[in-house]
Amino acid sequence: MRFDVVTLFPELFAPLLCAGITRRAFESGQVEVKLSNPRDHASGNYRRVDDRPFGGGPGMVMMAEPLSACLREIEAKRGAKAPVLLFSPIGRRLDHGTVQRWADSEGAVLICGRYEGIDQRFIDTHVDEQISLGDFVLSGGEIAAMALLDAVARLQPGVLNDSDSHQFDSFNPALDGLLDCPHYTRPEHWQGMPVPEVLLSGHHLQIERWRREQRLALTAQHRPELIAQARAAGRLSPQDEAFLSSR
Repeated sequence: MRFDVVTLFPELFAPLLCAGITRRAFESGQVEVKLSNPRDHASGNYRRVDDRPFGGGPGMVMMAEPLSACLREIEAKRGAKAPVLLFSPIGRRLDHGTVQRWADSEGAVLICGRYEGIDQRFIDTHVDEQISLGDFVLSGGEIAAMALLDAVARLQPGVLNDSDSHQFDSFNPALDGLLDCPHYTRPEHWQGMPVPEVLLSGHHLQIERWRREQRLALTAQHRPELIAQARAAGRLSPQDEAFLSSR
């Protein structure tokens, strides 16, 4: 799996690639990350990669040619064309299903825009998919690219200390797409607040039912649309429905 990242600021990716649990995926080569700077493909003494927008307006726009030349070099090194992703406010919001799809893939080229955006002609010619983190604007695509890389890396075998850990993440199909339940650890009492008794009982069926009900309650409170999706997919049991009706 190889991800080529096109960015004007490759130095921003150093902490992601060498720190934290997910570094295992990058150090082992399970997720190979290559950084390319379009400025290296710009012409002129100043290696310009941006210019004023036609029609006027504030800000600058990334030029198509440096990006295109950068992409050509990447494809030559890869030996084949790869999907090209652009992080953009108009893209589909990143979710677990999208992360899983790319975690199961052979990788892609990630384009990190800057300034007011990228010349639309580059997008029309080269970009296969656009992705957004949400309804807000970042100063560039680098944080969004790191979010995707981190999420993909932690799904690789052997990256997490417990290989099954990610199966119990929020939004995972193993939890029927629900939010995860609350978690507790030592001490049993902290600032007058005890751990729920059921978690100390040793009764595994009761513990699992408590966790299921907590997931249902949290999801119904904070993300009710996920309850509706789980219901439509037939993932809620009669016991689940009874619990939701009793709240």
